[in-house]
Order: sequence, then C-alpha cells, then structure tokens
Amino acid sequence: MVTLSITTWADNYGQLYQNLPIAVSQPQAPSIPSLTISVTDFGAISDGVTDCTEAFAKAISHLTQQGGGHLNVPAGIYLTGPIKMKSLIDLHVERGAIILFSPDKQRYIGNNDGKSSRATSPLTASKCHDISITGEGIIDGNGEWWRPVKRSKVSDTEWKAFLNMGGTKADNDQLWYPFGLKHFGNIAETQEAQEKLRPHLIRLTDCERILISGVTVQNAPKFHIVPQRCKDVILDGVNVRCPWNAQNGDGIDLMQCQRALVTRCTLDVGDDGICLKGGVGAEGVKYGPCADILITGNTVYHAHGGFVIGSEFSGGMHRIVVNDCTFSGTDTGLRFKSGPGRGGKTSDIHISDIRMSDIRDQAIVFETSYADRPAGSKATDTNKAPAEFIPEFCDIHISRIVCRDTRIGIAAKGTLEMIHDISVDNSTIFYSSKGQDIDHPDMIRLSQVKLLSY
Repeated sequence: MVTLSITTWADNYGQLYQNLPIAVSQPQAPSIPSLTISVTDFGAISDGVTDCTEAFAKAISHLTQQGGGHLNVPAGIYLTGPIKMKSLIDLHVERGAIILFSPDKQRYIGNNDGKSSRATSPLTASKCHDISITGEGIIDGNGEWWRPVKRSKVSDTEWKAFLNMGGTKADNDQLWYPFGLKHFGNIAETQEAQEKLRPHLIRLTDCERILISGVTVQNAPKFHIVPQRCKDVILDGVNVRCPWNAQNGDGIDLMQCQRALVTRCTLDVGDDGICLKGGVGAEGVKYGPCADILITGNTVYHAHGGFVIGSEFSGGMHRIVVNDCTFSGTDTGLRFKSGPGRGGKTSDIHISDIRMSDIRDQAIVFETSYADRPAGSKATDTNKAPAEFIPEFCDIHISRIVCRDTRIGIAAKGTLEMIHDISVDNSTIFYSSKGQDIDHPDMIRLSQVKLLSY
C-alpha cells in the first residue's frame, strides 16, 4: 500500500550535543516515506552469481515514482554493478545480506557525476536529499580487484595469491597492479592510468540529510565512505573494515561537509580512520569548509591515524569536536597533515577524552610538508612546493588524552606560521623513544601533561 506518511528516524542525538566546549549545530535526520518493498520483487536473486544490477535500478525507480520509501535487501548474496541512490529512499540491508559489487571494472566506466575523474563509485548519490543506508548487513566493494599491492606489505602466500589473479608487476617486482588480470579486462592503456580511475566505495556528493547506520562497509577499491559537499550527515554504528595493508583504504572521509555526526562507529582499515578534508587550493575555498562536526564514541583499530585532518583542507576546518574515542593499534593517534598548496586554516577545534594504546609512531602529530604520493610514484621535489595555500593549524585544544605505548609522544614539524596556538592539557602519554619532537617551543603549550617512559 502506498502511503504519504513520512517517518522520521527516532534516534535522539540531542544528548550528544549537551555540555560541549563550543556550540556545534546538530544535523537534521532524513525523513523517509513508510512504503516498503523488497529488491527480490524486482528480479534480484541472492545466489552470488546472478547479476542484480537491473533489479536494484528497477526497485529504486519504482520507489521514486511512488514518492520514496524503503528498499529491503533480504539475507543472501547479491552480485551487482553500480547502484545509484535517489532522494527519499532508504537502502535497508538486512542481517545476513551481502551486497557484493562486481569485480568487472568495465561496469564502472562512463557513468560518473561529471565532476570526478575516477570510475563510477559502486554506491552513489548526487544532489539528493533524505537518503539512508541502514541495516545489519554488509556492503562489499570487492576492492582486491582494484587496489595495487606493495610486496613489502604481504606474506609470500598472499603475494602468490595476487599473482595467480594475473596482473602486472612493476618497480623491480615490488609492486603489483590489477592490470592484465586473467578474467577481467582493463579500463585504461597503462597500469598507472588505470590506478588513477580507482573509485571510492560509497560516494555521496552535494546531498542533504543523510543517514548511514548499522551496516558493515568493507573492502573498498579506495576510500570507503565519502560524503562530499554534503549537509546534515549522520554516521551511526557503522562498521568499516578492510585489510590493514589496503592501499588508500581510508575509512570515513568527510569532505567539505557541514553539520555532521559520526558516532558509535568501529573502524579497522588500511589508511586514515576518521578523516576530515577541505579541498585543494582555490577549488577548496570555493566549496567552503568542514564545519559543525561532532565525532564521538568511536573505536579505531588499525589505521594510519585515528582522527585526521588533511592532507587537503584549503576550504578550512571550523567548529569541530572530537571526544570519547578509543584508538587501539593505529599508526598515529591524532594526525594533522598538510603541505603548501593544500593547506587552509583551522579554528575552534576541541579534542578530549581520547584513549590510545599500541600507537606505532606518534600519539599527536602535526605535519606541514605532506605530499600525496600514489603507489609507484617517486618522492616530490620539495623545492617546487607552492607558495600559497600554506597550512595553518591553530586554535586547536586537546585535553584528557591517555596513551600507553607510542614511539613519540607529541611531534610538530613546520614553522610558527603553520603551527601555533595549540594546547595540550591534563594528559598522560607513555612513550618508548621520545616525549617531544617539536620544531619550536611556542608551537604547542603543554599544561599538566605527563610524558613518561621506561
């Protein structure tokens, strides 16, 4: 039965916004019509072999014609090509259901939003409103068919498994590309050109009122969840996972988003865990900052950084609160990274009550000479760094950090123009090599901070 009633997600997030150190605007949750259908009603077969692309497209088209609603995906494995979301639709992946995206890269060519040089992302929405992805099921990007692999990061057994897929070795057999595979064709003339086409798994651009809740998102071709230029974004209880050595395997990347909440999420990924980005150069300024972001109650296992800003943030970072999070086994804990040509300015950033253990490198680190280096590329000539869009990390307040076992406690590399007005208070960091590695003593003010070692 078609109904015009609108149901609003009942979770009350208001309590998370009480007693914050600054006022942060709360995102508005999506409203989805109550009509519910199943993808199996439109021909989807959950055998992991049958192509369900058309079934998903027909089901979404039907809901759109009816004014929106819930698209249920029952238990089973649904092999599919790209899925394009529309406004007023909830994709509900039930427990026991796996949406498995096709490893055939040809399926993802020539269908993007016109603003991306990459192949079409497996799950997309552009210029939509009131959309959600919910349930206890799994969304799998089949990323091993897309990602390059560094020989130094895999065992002999794993390396042989990749070679058995076909592919191409480079850099004196120290790098493997999924180019020239046994069962699937290429989508570019060279492995380097194909590498640049690698898409994010879930990419939402210029959308409003988004909820992703409960699902497991795994094995992305590149980043996993990427809302870009979106407003009112809620990520609640999402599990993001991929191999620890997955190239560019970021977990959650909010890019130039306003009013966003990330809460109760668990991440175990190959690159940055929860990351905020703000665009490069003039283009970043054009689309504005990340602003009014609350990140609370999350757990990050392996990642290059537990919470990260950068490397690109020319549009700026403003009114951001991160609290009550646990990082266990990340390379760095709190990571602020950028470089000339990619930087912007931060303000009103408050980070507190973070628990860290087994941090490989630094508990807190500021990097201002970061350069993006894709697999197979060589070191950038730092003498050619741009003189504009210099990063300015400032007005950042960090307190009540507890870290057990890190190599370096607090590091800051750059000039006073790039790193200043940073405070770290009431924290304890247990390190193995060095308590501080800070270029200038005026960069970071320490108050009641214990830096301890053996």
